[in-house]
Amino acid sequence: MSRRTRRTAPAPGTTRPTVTVCRGCCCGTPEVPGFDHAAQLRDLRQALDGRATVRVTDCLDACERANVVVVQPSAEGRRSGGRPVWLGLVNDPGATADITRWIEDGGPGLSDPPGILDLYTFRPSRRVRAELHDD
Repeated sequence: MSRRTRRTAPAPGTTRPTVTVCRGCCCGTPEVPGFDHAAQLRDLRQALDGRATVRVTDCLDACERANVVVVQPSAEGRRSGGRPVWLGLVNDPGATADITRWIEDGGPGLSDPPGILDLYTFRPSRRVRAELHDD
């Protein structure tokens, strides 16, 4: 992946990236013990306020990878080739901070994610992608 220009915030007038946090049947529950799910959501919302839309959704049907976070590009990021990035096993504050840093730099299509996020990236089934219109 090539290096792209790093940005500190979306340009005025462009849509923001969207960070979708699964809180369905397994994500955000005691199925992932010892992790403060409420703090993760609070931290994302506070850190990305004005930079990205953070939303919570019901089950994304990737329960074996709880907690799941999907980072969708801004309109500008999509025009630059960015596509939604699915991240699984996002169960530590460091991963949450890496996601935040990536969004602050522009997100998919505008900046490369921190390398460590490659360990969390996965591709959901075609059925799930079709239901969510990801492709």
